[in-house]
Amino acid sequence: MAGRAAGPDLSGPVLAASGLFLAGLVCLPIGWLVAYAFSDRAGDPTLSNFVALIDDPTLFEPLVTTFGISICVAVAAALAAAPLAWIVARTDMPGRRIVRMLMTASFVTPPFLGAIAWEILAAPNSGILNKVWRDVTGAEDALFDVYSFAGLVFVISCYTAPYVFVVLSNALDRIPADLEDAAGILGAGRWKVVIGVTLPLALPALLAGTLVAFLQAMTLFGSPAILAIPAGFHTVTTKIYSLFQFPPRPQVASAAAIPLLAVTITLLWLQAKVLGRRGYAVVGGKNGEPRLVALGAWRWPVLALTLATLSLPLFLPYAALLKAAVSRVPSGPFDLANLTSENFTFVFFEFSQTRLAFSNTFVLAIATATGGTVLALLVASLAARRGGFYGRVLEFLATAPIAIPGIVLGVGLFLAYTRGPVVLYGTLWILLLAFLTIEMPAAFQQMRAAFRGLHPELEEASRILGADRLVTLRRITAPLLKSGVIAGWCLIFIGVVRELSAAVMLSSSATKVLSVVIFDLNESGNLGAIAVIGVAMLIVTFAVVGIANLLSGAGAGTRLRSG
Repeated sequence: MAGRAAGPDLSGPVLAASGLFLAGLVCLPIGWLVAYAFSDRAGDPTLSNFVALIDDPTLFEPLVTTFGISICVAVAAALAAAPLAWIVARTDMPGRRIVRMLMTASFVTPPFLGAIAWEILAAPNSGILNKVWRDVTGAEDALFDVYSFAGLVFVISCYTAPYVFVVLSNALDRIPADLEDAAGILGAGRWKVVIGVTLPLALPALLAGTLVAFLQAMTLFGSPAILAIPAGFHTVTTKIYSLFQFPPRPQVASAAAIPLLAVTITLLWLQAKVLGRRGYAVVGGKNGEPRLVALGAWRWPVLALTLATLSLPLFLPYAALLKAAVSRVPSGPFDLANLTSENFTFVFFEFSQTRLAFSNTFVLAIATATGGTVLALLVASLAARRGGFYGRVLEFLATAPIAIPGIVLGVGLFLAYTRGPVVLYGTLWILLLAFLTIEMPAAFQQMRAAFRGLHPELEEASRILGADRLVTLRRITAPLLKSGVIAGWCLIFIGVVRELSAAVMLSSSATKVLSVVIFDLNESGNLGAIAVIGVAMLIVTFAVVGIANLLSGAGAGTRLRSG
């Protein structure tokens, strides 16, 4: 037997330090948030901040509005995504794989960028669709006003429906054909099987996806800030942001963040409970492949309807951004007189913030993706191989940030690092910590799934031959988990590029990232510059996704923040 490797075994201290760092990453900002919520300006304990939320209509109304929007979005997303998921998973519609890829592509689109694209399309006076409507019909009123409660619900639904689609379509893929065949043998017709067998088995996933849509709508910042504020109303996230404007009220902002955090945790717990009840769907041994419903003559009309649905989050917004990027007036006619390269010249040669924002964004994205992947690999290794109480604690800490809305985390980090002993506000470090915290669950879930598919025998053989845990992880485990590591890295990279809610709270003039620059440009109304930057962001992000698919050969279905 080979002797033990020379040199000290640092695996224990390194793994312990990783656990402590993860604990600080999650607990410190939440601790400061709670401390501020229950204290006054002098630092004395009080409940007056919560009383103010109830007594002040300008603070209480956003709570009611947010829940109203979230309920409407959850229902709309479920109604839109459920038929689409069933069509893709259980029928013989042509192009089903392409439709799945396009639905996945909508995850890459930052919701705040989608909201701006719908501004270009459906602003009441200048929106492209409204101008076409007036030209065709001669009507004076707009066809659709995106600056309204209904407009905000519609836009948010476009970018939350894919979450319902992914959860439900995956569940439909797993429903065994044996049960449906048994119902058919007993005399049930095709549609009776769908209604009596398939839908009840998929119901837990539909409920879980609807909860995700509700959660996304409730915690979203970018779309409400872009569409609700011009319409004259606030949501909880935009109100929290406004409470940090002059004069700042950090105690009240912290108190407003606590209910958002509590509801998020409750909904995620409910989602886990609902999904945890799916075990009754499969009994016995190996099950057959799902039986596809033949659509017959309806195959192509159904495909046309599906593509029309996909035009709402993808085709129309992308077309609007491309048109705005090359137009003097985004809503003007698409002719030579309106074509221009001035937007590109302004963004890449005249706008002083472009180079810095691109640099900050991709430095942070690469650093966060690399550091987060390494940390997730270490923590997943401990959680998967060590187990026990310590493993469960690490698993909880690694997944806990998924329950922290980005705006809430931004508030907590702002409170934690704007005073001594460690002052990080105004540096890229505070953004790095925020992005690490936000994106850790995605990377950890990817690594945990990869570890579950890897038998520990090779790792045990390496340990027997004298390698410590770190050497084994680097030389044996990580290469075997190559596809999971690459997918996790890309998930974090994409999440950082599209993150707005925490970034807008923590960025300074020297640390702005692309999402914040786009947000600022929207306030000045420079839609052409926004379109150029947005298209550049999408190109880079899709390139990363493409490289990930080539290198890892695996998809990633982990939750992304909406920003």
